Amino acid sequence: MKAAVIGAGWAGLAASVALREAGAKVTVFEAGHTPGGRARRVYHGDFDAPLDNGQHLLSGAYKQTLALMRRVGRNPDALLMRRPLKLASLDGRFNLSAPRLPAPLHMAVAILRARGLSWADRLAALRLMRGLKAMSWTPPRDWTVLHLLHYHAQSDALIRQVWDPLCLAALNTPIATASAALFARVLRDALAGSREDSDLLLPCTDLSALWPDAAARQVTMRYGSTVRQLHPSDDGIDINQERFDAAVLAVPPTFAARLLEAPLREAGATGLLDALKAFDYLPIATLNVRLAEPWRLPEPMMMLREDAARGHAGQWLFDRAQLAGDTKAGELAVVASAANGIGERNRRQAIEAMIDQVAEQAASHPQRLPPMPEVSAAELFIEKRATFAAVPGLHRPLNSTPWPTLALAGDWTDTGYPGVLEGAVRSGLQAARVLNPRAN
Repeated sequence: MKAAVIGAGWAGLAASVALREAGAKVTVFEAGHTPGGRARRVYHGDFDAPLDNGQHLLSGAYKQTLALMRRVGRNPDALLMRRPLKLASLDGRFNLSAPRLPAPLHMAVAILRARGLSWADRLAALRLMRGLKAMSWTPPRDWTVLHLLHYHAQSDALIRQVWDPLCLAALNTPIATASAALFARVLRDALAGSREDSDLLLPCTDLSALWPDAAARQVTMRYGSTVRQLHPSDDGIDINQERFDAAVLAVPPTFAARLLEAPLREAGATGLLDALKAFDYLPIATLNVRLAEPWRLPEPMMMLREDAARGHAGQWLFDRAQLAGDTKAGELAVVASAANGIGERNRRQAIEAMIDQVAEQAASHPQRLPPMPEVSAAELFIEKRATFAAVPGLHRPLNSTPWPTLALAGDWTDTGYPGVLEGAVRSGLQAARVLNPRAN
């Protein structure tokens, strides 16, 4: 089989690996010049090591992603820092740590021992976990996360401290509009499986080096190649006037709709076309900061308290130097999900406000952290269409299309997950199986 994959993000590259292993000759079309899509490396002259276009983390429940890394010769144990679930605020006011106990006991103990929660809130959090399990982790499809939390009598303080930041991290969608069903799926994978499933896996290298680079080396890559013509049929597919036996279209739904509008209308598949056009998107902002001196955080990933009125928009803080094992550098990444407000502000003011947020909250830590060193470089990335808005009732397309020669892939397909890396990988693998049942 002569197969094409359009898009070298995590979904497209997962499909390319599976198709190649099934015996296909695979060509990947990528408009950019770096594999990884919305989770890729970028270079910046003020930083010695490559950055990422957005900081990401994985979880122990990402079984398909971890297996795929091994399939392409990458060792997750060496490239990812695995740590038991720990949510600790930089100001020291909140701490939830999962002990090494069997699931779900580890989470029950973590909640009961959590610092910064009242006993009423700890019991309420356990009540939510029991309630979700009682409904088989499947709340009504039309519920928002806020609806779910109010139904289980979660206090405003508990929502602000725990559920709101977790929802933003997992779904990149505010709790008032986020899908309770998708949020429950994330909680189920982390809490209803083994203890290891709840572990946090923090990349110790840039995102392209995790496995996309290795996957790209196994196929024919056409970087800087934008697909402008796509004509599928039952016996093949023409891409930029070149004939292939089959193809995976692994691009955002907006671009997929643009390429497929005429063919879908001709095939009478306007329902799929409407679904591709129905997505809304939300940004994620990542501020990378280089410090003049080394500065270690108590944890490689910490929570930040937001204050929208002051521009303190960061929700998570990563110690990139600690993750990379570099003891001679100080480098941080501040992440803000659903970051519409940051894009509307003056860029320099937005950067200064988030730097001030980190410095101020570090100064409040009870361990008396050293003052934050002077900032020598700062770069703000805003991925405007980082994920789809994970709202209730959203119709997400399957991987199949009206043509047996064309499959769709992307975290936006009907994976059961929100727009996360594991969803992208699973979608790519499923798209490969649509084209060739021997692919896995």
